[in-house]
Amino acid sequence: MNAPLTHALEREQIAFRLNGAEVSALAEETIIEVADRLGVAIPRLCYKPGMRPDGNCRACMVEIKGERVLAPSCCRRPVKGMEVSSSSARALHAQKMIVELLASDMPAKSYRNDSELAHWQRALGVGQPRFESRAQPPADVSHPAMAVNLDACIQCTRCVRACREEQVNDVIGYAFRGAQSQIVFDLGDPMGESTCVACGECVQACPTGALAPAHDAYLVPIDRKVDSLCPYCGVGCQITYHVADNRIVRVEGRDGPANHERLCVKGRFGFDYAHHPQRLTKPLIRKPGFPKSADFVMDPANPLSVFREASWDEALDLAGGTLAKIRDRRGAHALAGFGSAKGSNEEAYLFQKLVRTGFGSNNVDHCTRLCHASSVAALLEGIGSGAVSNPVMDVMQAEVVLLIGANPVVNHPVAATWIKNAVKRGTKLILAEPRRSELARHATHFLQLKPDTDVALLNAMLHTIIAEGLADAGFVKDRTSGFDEIRKNVEGYSPEAMAAVCGIPAHTIREVARLYATSRGSMILWGMGISQHVHGTDNARCLIALALVTGQVGKPGSGLHPLRGQNNVQGASDVGLIPMMYPDYRSVDAKDARSKFEALWHKSLDPKAGLTVVEIMNAVHAGQIRGMYIMGENPAMSDPDVHHAREALAELEMLVVQDIFLTETGYLADVILPASAFPEKTGTFTNTDRSVQLGRQALEPPGEARQDLWIIVEMAKRIGLDWRYAHPREVFDEMRQAMPSIAGISWQRLERDSAVTYPCAGDDDPGQRVVFTDRFPTASGRGRFVPASIIPAAERPDGEYPFVLITGRQLEHWHTGSMTRRTEVLDAIEPAPVASLHGDDLSALGVPPGGSINVASRRGSITLAARADNGTPRGAVFIPFCYYEAAANLLTNPVLDPFGKIPEFKYCAVRVSPGGTAAATLGYGADAAAG
Repeated sequence: MNAPLTHALEREQIAFRLNGAEVSALAEETIIEVADRLGVAIPRLCYKPGMRPDGNCRACMVEIKGERVLAPSCCRRPVKGMEVSSSSARALHAQKMIVELLASDMPAKSYRNDSELAHWQRALGVGQPRFESRAQPPADVSHPAMAVNLDACIQCTRCVRACREEQVNDVIGYAFRGAQSQIVFDLGDPMGESTCVACGECVQACPTGALAPAHDAYLVPIDRKVDSLCPYCGVGCQITYHVADNRIVRVEGRDGPANHERLCVKGRFGFDYAHHPQRLTKPLIRKPGFPKSADFVMDPANPLSVFREASWDEALDLAGGTLAKIRDRRGAHALAGFGSAKGSNEEAYLFQKLVRTGFGSNNVDHCTRLCHASSVAALLEGIGSGAVSNPVMDVMQAEVVLLIGANPVVNHPVAATWIKNAVKRGTKLILAEPRRSELARHATHFLQLKPDTDVALLNAMLHTIIAEGLADAGFVKDRTSGFDEIRKNVEGYSPEAMAAVCGIPAHTIREVARLYATSRGSMILWGMGISQHVHGTDNARCLIALALVTGQVGKPGSGLHPLRGQNNVQGASDVGLIPMMYPDYRSVDAKDARSKFEALWHKSLDPKAGLTVVEIMNAVHAGQIRGMYIMGENPAMSDPDVHHAREALAELEMLVVQDIFLTETGYLADVILPASAFPEKTGTFTNTDRSVQLGRQALEPPGEARQDLWIIVEMAKRIGLDWRYAHPREVFDEMRQAMPSIAGISWQRLERDSAVTYPCAGDDDPGQRVVFTDRFPTASGRGRFVPASIIPAAERPDGEYPFVLITGRQLEHWHTGSMTRRTEVLDAIEPAPVASLHGDDLSALGVPPGGSINVASRRGSITLAARADNGTPRGAVFIPFCYYEAAANLLTNPVLDPFGKIPEFKYCAVRVSPGGTAAATLGYGADAAAG
């Protein structure tokens, strides 16, 4: 029994008898929960731990002494002195009858090998049913991810509860009456035509396979199960891989601290990229006669048209040897490295150590520069830490949630479910976003502000709080500095003055400001709609000021949480994969920090901060950087003004790319090193909640592909470093010496517990879920107010370019699409690039929904299909950046936030016009997988 439960039983016990034995229950426990805890098997079909008990299947009936009728044990709580029997003749007869009646409707074909109904048939000794089956509906195979086999449906309503109460997607319903009762999608639509978002929660909930993964995945015999992590967004969902013959057959959600078995469409169905035929399996060297250029395009399914195969020794010697020669000839600053937020903490740590001790400079960065660099800059400046103060799950304890510049339904779907659950329990949601998202229907207040006007809105809220005396005077006095500066700064930002700027009525601004300030607990969550601006740091400064002025930080249900985009962007930043910070955010220009790492790494270190992602590309054009080592990043798709970035990559004397596919960046490589996919490695990953989690290897890499950690070590040897790391735990042990934040987390504990939250002092420390409770990790211990003024976007719409471009992600695709577009289900749902515009804008252009448009900026143009989306404001166009054939980043502006050095992805001026034929795809996705 776990310790919390032991303590609870010591506090309050209810003594009763179960099957003749004296037992104890907690006040909130049901009979079936007590039975499960004690190992007493009671049949159940509609009951599933974690779900609201429904009591409709009646398979769990028990006999209670003195009561006339049997009781469902899933809904009944014991009372003192109660005598319960789950194995009396009467109870067993009822259980068997229910199971037999349900089994009589089952088809001859089984849809899953581990059907719960079949299990209880065997356990209760129920043979061939004596009753005739009812007429059953035909199968629905309209959805690419899931099959609907209602001939196996027992109407337990687990899927309804999963869809409506857990994920709160409200797609699955229970229709009709009596013998015609049936599970339906929306208004009786085929599943593939419904509003289903394919989270698969219904599939995991279904006990019989009436809802099942496509391709009979439940019927494949499994060799083993491996507990690991989802490889996608920063939520960090725990999963279990079901593996057969070194292939992942299916994925199920595990009871991890961030997801409690929940997954999204990517986490549940986005796994088969690891088996795609375009996987790189041998080292490649560019052949002579194929010059590099920004416009160079090749077929990723045919790498040997441009590259030749090589041995590992030849490829590593050429890659590392050439980089070392460039360093020795032109100096340390002639080299740079991009690490990966998709890789493990151990890989990121070694990568930044290789650049700093092997290349000799701090020219190392990764995709945090393109997502939350401005947030981290503001957090370090204001409260001394770039980490979140509270986990996402704390929304369940908040009275108010302010969600701004984020669309978690698309980018962090499982986190969005907790927000929706909180709203259903009474939490008030304030949603501020230029585009209307699905969460708007759950919001108490939806603030559809004009793009680029976050500072106006937030300063107006600060003005209201201060002017109306809603500030927490005690917190401001005891735990902050700079209040007078912020007070004076916001005097001119009254809601009345800002209403016209941001497009939100003054009375609404005042109402949400009061709501946020006066609640028992308010949380702020934000995304890249805040950070990816030239004033992204100012946006985050305002959010920090809101929390400080109201004291809404440092307690459960009250804090600051920038939602991390990639699965390990938090961890990669923590371990120093950024140009101005060593591990644990120790500044490279701080002498004491530099001395510490020189002693640990036995190397002299560069005291000068390195260049960031975009600055590195500019330095290539300036002739300063001549060689690069890129691991798992795809700047040829993710950088702003991507043609400029591709030109830079093409100019390099040596570009080494370490990846699992021939990405767009790989097109321009000199040497390609075939790496390991997420399921092919073991390592730690840190999610958006500061939880360090263990991902476990489930597969062997294909062909001659090697694990990333091995490749990094071998590259280090080629540039002169004497490294001997043989296992990730050795790297993790060194990281603990370098990083006080994780010093108390042992590898053994991670193997046992799978996840530990930092800061953590030792094995007995559960880890601090909520930080900044007493002081901030600043020199003074105080949080600092930093005023922000309105700074317009660097490029505003005009007569020539009258639209605003907003870029981002889609639910089904992730980052640059190199993985998700090679996943059959995800590619089938969203196979081609689409731009979203307001229906009235499409009408004005004379383009029907689904028609082709051309979108052009001062940097480039693309052609793609148009989708009518009245959630997108008039005068704006939204384009996901994952499609090479219509790369949104050909259009975006590379101008940088001066503090975070992050590009302005979320705002630039574009022209939209009726277009011709959209570009063809380049061999990705389901077609390529089948070929």
